[in-house]
Amino acid sequence: MVREYSPQRHLPPLENGDRLTRPEFERRYEAAPHIKKAELIEGIVYVASPLRHEQHGKPHSRVITWLGVYQSFTPGVDLSDAPTVRLDLDNEPQPDVVLFIEPDAGGQTRLSSDGYIEGSPELIVEIAASSAAIDTGSKKQVYRRNGVLEYVIWQSYENKIEWFCLIDGDYRSLSPSADGIIRSQVFPGLWLAVEALLKNQMVRVLEVVQGGLKSPEHNAFVQQLKK
Repeated sequence: MVREYSPQRHLPPLENGDRLTRPEFERRYEAAPHIKKAELIEGIVYVASPLRHEQHGKPHSRVITWLGVYQSFTPGVDLSDAPTVRLDLDNEPQPDVVLFIEPDAGGQTRLSSDGYIEGSPELIVEIAASSAAIDTGSKKQVYRRNGVLEYVIWQSYENKIEWFCLIDGDYRSLSPSADGIIRSQVFPGLWLAVEALLKNQMVRVLEVVQGGLKSPEHNAFVQQLKK
């Protein structure tokens, strides 16, 4: 959430574990410019710890590179880096990365009058280091309940990636095919060479996603988004 200086100094500080309504959370967050990232999950405030390069910044940059290539060649799809997302009255997360179909192309989200994403992005990626328990626990259930169609968790300490797809109201894990590639069920042509990403072999990652962008299913998806 991008915030401007607020003179509301009388507000209580925003602290880990606070139980707040979403409007109160937003008021306190806007009044605390020293806090770089805070989330409201099931009505509870989580203030993020400082982010380390190896465990968070570096994996994050790889994900942005991979998804950025896909988004660049898929009109009607948008990408955002750590945006505030208003999901429901008790949940306002700030996911590491979101990929979503634009509202005019039939997507699930909309932009509020003050510029925030409202509704559920089709795909969310979280880099889970110190936040692993939250990302794999309560936040996963919040995303499932709100209809986030695909959820990717990169657990950086274990150096593993889990990709979940919402099927019949529950998250089911997508496994790599025999060639080591996971193929999105929601974004045709979004292909991921999992081991290459984990090993920072970005040339291979980009080769694979470019292969997906040349696939017939991606072409059909682009035509569908244009309608």
